[in-house]
Amino acid sequence: MTGQNKKAMLETFLREAAALLREASCAYAFTGAGVSTESGIPDFRSPTGLWSNPELMALATGDAFRRDPARFYTAFLPQWLKYREAAPNPAHRALAELEAFGRLGGVITQNIDGLHRKAGSRTVWEIHGHLRHLVCDDCRKTAPFEVATEALAQGALPPRCACGGVLRPDVVLFGEAMAPDFERALATLRRGCDLMLVVGSSLSVYPAASLVEFADELIIVNRDPTPYDHRAAVILRHSAGEVLPRLVAAVKAA
Repeated sequence: MTGQNKKAMLETFLREAAALLREASCAYAFTGAGVSTESGIPDFRSPTGLWSNPELMALATGDAFRRDPARFYTAFLPQWLKYREAAPNPAHRALAELEAFGRLGGVITQNIDGLHRKAGSRTVWEIHGHLRHLVCDDCRKTAPFEVATEALAQGALPPRCACGGVLRPDVVLFGEAMAPDFERALATLRRGCDLMLVVGSSLSVYPAASLVEFADELIIVNRDPTPYDHRAAVILRHSAGEVLPRLVAAVKAA
């Protein structure tokens, strides 16, 4: 296929996706790591993603954290500090704009980086948690995330709560229950979702991916195939930062 044909096909798909968003009465976005790669945050499940390192993946469990929280923090805290410093990219801003324009009811995200909120999205369900604060593994009191940064600088990992318990990031690790936002998002989708805009997710991580099953139609923006491609009305195999701003323009143009 020539470059000109590819460009024409993309324009056709963008028009189709924009029409679906304009016509939807109850649409939501579902995002994964691929929406944040253009902000310098690595994905997880690509050949070069974080989980391509089996040792690192083995440390990302609740059991591993409780066995050796200092090792857990040493492995992940430097990366998380980069997440907290990252800025939203055009894809995050486009989703916030679609919500502000009344075409999205909110964003359901697998990401812990907080970039949707930074971009201005008002309704965000962070189903794998977030890095805005720490929570004590014993008494469940919260503490500023900066407590972990200070512990790292002082060589005093893991950070401790006033009660003596270990403070942990408020994120979901392998083998743990989903964050409360998962049930909130699920309850919302059960009330109706005629369209879901899936962005940057492999849709291979459960139970998160099961949420897309509540949508009547799907638009998928992802570079690689997903298990739900057969259900998609439109598939855009492009970077989110490239196509989402153009999708917003197409929605507003009508």
